[in-house]
Formats: sequence, structure tokens, C-alpha cells
Amino acid sequence: MEKTRHMKREIGLIGLTFVAVSGVLGSGWLFAPLLASQQAGPASIVAWAIGGVAILLIALTFAEISAMLPVPGGIARLPQFSHGNVVAMAMGWSAWIGYNTTVSVEVAAMLRYLAPHISWMSGNLDDWRTLSLAIALLALFTLINALGVQFFAKINSTMTWAKIAIPLIITGTLLWARFDPANFTQAGGFSPFGLHGIFAAVSTGGIIFSYIGFRHAIDMAGEVRNPGRMVPLALVLSVIICFIVYAGLQLAFIGAMPSSMLTSGWNGIMINARLGPIDAIATSVGILWLVALLNVGAVIGPFGGGLVAAGSNGRLAYALARNGFFPKFLAGLSKLDIPLPALLLNFVISALVLMVFSFNEIVRLNGASIVLSFIVGPIAVVALRDLLPNQPRPLRLPAVKLLAAVAFVVSTLIIYWSGWDTIWQLGVVLLLGLVLFIIHGRWLSPGPLDFREASWLMPYLVGIGLFSYFGTFGGTGVLPFGWDIVVITVFSLAIFAWAIACRLPAERCVAQIRNLKAVIPDLEPDDSSLV
Repeated sequence: MEKTRHMKREIGLIGLTFVAVSGVLGSGWLFAPLLASQQAGPASIVAWAIGGVAILLIALTFAEISAMLPVPGGIARLPQFSHGNVVAMAMGWSAWIGYNTTVSVEVAAMLRYLAPHISWMSGNLDDWRTLSLAIALLALFTLINALGVQFFAKINSTMTWAKIAIPLIITGTLLWARFDPANFTQAGGFSPFGLHGIFAAVSTGGIIFSYIGFRHAIDMAGEVRNPGRMVPLALVLSVIICFIVYAGLQLAFIGAMPSSMLTSGWNGIMINARLGPIDAIATSVGILWLVALLNVGAVIGPFGGGLVAAGSNGRLAYALARNGFFPKFLAGLSKLDIPLPALLLNFVISALVLMVFSFNEIVRLNGASIVLSFIVGPIAVVALRDLLPNQPRPLRLPAVKLLAAVAFVVSTLIIYWSGWDTIWQLGVVLLLGLVLFIIHGRWLSPGPLDFREASWLMPYLVGIGLFSYFGTFGGTGVLPFGWDIVVITVFSLAIFAWAIACRLPAERCVAQIRNLKAVIPDLEPDDSSLV
């Protein structure tokens, strides 16, 4: 009888932390300071703090579950244990689409930065030579991931040291070369657009989307040594490190900005530089070596982000196959215990995305698809406390119901703040997933579908869609700012209570986790509460 293959636990604390950090510090750090400043002015620094706290709250709920149940592709797998296959498939499908477009976004961004240095390359994916190079980069990401998780972790950690060092060097240099405190009170004062501008910076200003790479640590938890300690530590450390990097860049950008850029106000900042706002500032200060360093960072950043997204998405497709939503052959492992069939599928999908969609369309699809998967952590952590009260928990959050309720409200607000353009595209992605799900349920389903446990999901999605359409973040504005936050908070708390009540029966949960022994041989669910 052939021995069952298991993923190897070869990633340590630095390796896992850098998986999350590399996912966060992709190409976004080159432009996020400008986007946040245009929305909130100097108060964008406050927005980075709010975004960091919000993401940390959400990350902590995932940390408790991932430390207890360290499975590959956690975003798709974890809701299976608390709410069954329908919720797990919806969350997993949305995240899978988003992860594939993340790889495509990073590749397209890197080629834009490389184009001026390669004579024959236009940087436009309509050109067959540029597209061929893009697909070759996708193949390289797949190859590095296929050569084993230890090899991947070494490559990624080496690159991530550079990805952290470069923006920190840039920050320190700009603060030393030209820091003008008067910039923080110009063009309307410290917070020219008030709370609405701060919240807009958190969402549409790119702050939340800069942080969400933390999720890659959850998806690779099945390959971590001592996951009970390493997963929570890596999640917390990655958020702290990335806050320091981004807040430092924001501070340096505002402080070093020449007054000429503010003649049209914060929302009309004039930037004309190939590598974005930091490039423009460095050029105006006259530090040419800093521009050269930016060129290096502009390539390393998206390369590392794409590499991590490709690896993480392989685990996600693997998890969807184990859930029964994707074909069973995608749950296969190579001789190096890597989900190679899933990696190859994702390579094909990411290549098709590059060939079919424009860069702007890929970016919109990326944001729309990833944003929903946050909501499962706060719900699952409370549900599993009730379902598995005696299961050993390396991390046990204090006041978990209160913390999870706040995290769920924050998750919902993040989705709402993403704006109507993102929400309706999210709806299209989910409708496509629904069609595939109906096909799955009619012909391919491996067993009963958990519709009762998912009964809260459709009202939640419809409600968010309505609030977004009538709200002030890209909507009609019928629901005024301030009242929209109040109404969505009350709505979120009601859905949160409903979702907890819809958890799986305890016997089903224990059975689900016992099935995990094929993936985690040393896991033993403590079902003494059921006896």
C-alpha cells in the first residue's frame, strides 16, 4: 500500500514571518504614501495606525485557529470545521480568484518598472514579447515553489531582508535630507478631510490592501515547525514590521514634500515620476543614488510578492480540492511534498488572466475577490470555542467574543469602505462561483451540503451590497456618512450572532477534524465534551 504523503514542516519563525511580510511589501509601498495622502492629508499616518490595528484584530482571530488547526490553505479550510462546506467553498473560491490575480498584478507591476531598462520591452502586455516574459516569470514562481518549501523559504527570506531594508533606508535618508514640519499643517491642516478622509484612506487609499498579505502565513501554516507558537508570533510580527515600514514612508513622504506639489491641495498632489511619489521626492531633493535604490526595490518588491502569492495560492487550491470543490487530483503532492498539480493549475489561470484582462481590470478584480475572506476568522474562532471547548489551544485570546465581534464589524466596514465599484465586482465573482457550486452540488458533490450553516451568508452579502450602493463610498450617498457606520455596525453584530448560532453540530466538527489526520498525523481532536 502506498504511503500517504504529508506536507513537511520545514518553515521556522523568520521564514513564516517573512512570508507574510513579503506578501505585504509587494509593489504597493511605491504608491501607497501618495494614495493615502490624497485621501487624508497628513492624517494618513493615523489611517496607517487604524489599518494596522484593524488587521491585527482580524489576524489574531485567525492566529488562534491556525495555531490549533495548522492546515494548508487555511482561508479555505478553517471555515469547513466550524460552518461546513458551503461557507468554506464560498470563502475559498473568492480568495482563490484574488490570489491568482495577485500574482498577475505583481508580475505586471514589475514589468512596468523593468521596461525602461530593457530596450525591446514596452511594459505593455499587449506586446507579445512583454507577455512572454510575464508568463516566464509566472513559470519561475511556480518552479521555485515546486522545488520544496525549504528552498522557497530561503529564497523568500533573502529577498525580504532587502524588501525591508530598502524602504527603511529611503525613509531615513528623506527624514535626514529634508523634513519640513510645516507640511503637516498646510493645505487645510493636519486632517483636511476629517474622519471620512481617514476612513477612505484606510480602504480606497490602499492601506488595508497593503496589509492583507498577512494571510499568506495562514495558508502555509501546515508546513510550519511548532505551529502553535510560530503562527501567532509570525502574524503579529508581520503586522508590526509592515506598520513601521509604511508609517515611516508616509512620515518621510509628507515631511520631504516640496511646497509646489501642494498648490492644488492634498487631493490634487502633482506627481510626475516613473516610480511614483518617492521617486519624485528623491529627485527633487537631488539624491540620485536613492532613485537607483528605488529601481532595485521596484523589482524586488513585486517579485517577492508574486512568489509568495503563487506558493500560498497553491495551498489554497489544494485545500479547495480536499474540501471537494476542486477535482481530487489537485490534492496530490509531489515527491517533495509540494501541491504541484495545484501550482500548475494556478500557473495556467494566472497566465490566462494576463492574456485576457488589462492591468486596471486585474487590480479591480484582485481587490474585489480577496476582501470577503476576512469575515471567516472572527466567526470561526468563537464557533470553535463552543464546538471544541477542550481542544488544546496554544493561543487563547482573552475576551474572545468581544474581540471577535469587533473584528467582524471591522471586517465588514473594510468591505464597505472598499467602495461600490469593488462590491459589485465582488458580486460578479461570487455569482460565477455560485454557478460552479451548483454544478458541483448537482454532479460532483462528495456528500451533503451544509446549507443550514450557510443561511446567514446570503443576507450578509445582500446587505453589504445595499449599504454600499446607498452609501457614501462610491454609492449614491442616500445613507449619509456617520449613520452608515452606525447602521453597518448594528447589522454586522446581528449577522455575527446569527452566524455563530448556525455553527456545525459538535459531532460533525469532531468528525471533520478527525479527517485531518491524513494531513496532520499528530492531531487528535479532544471530544471529551461530547461524551
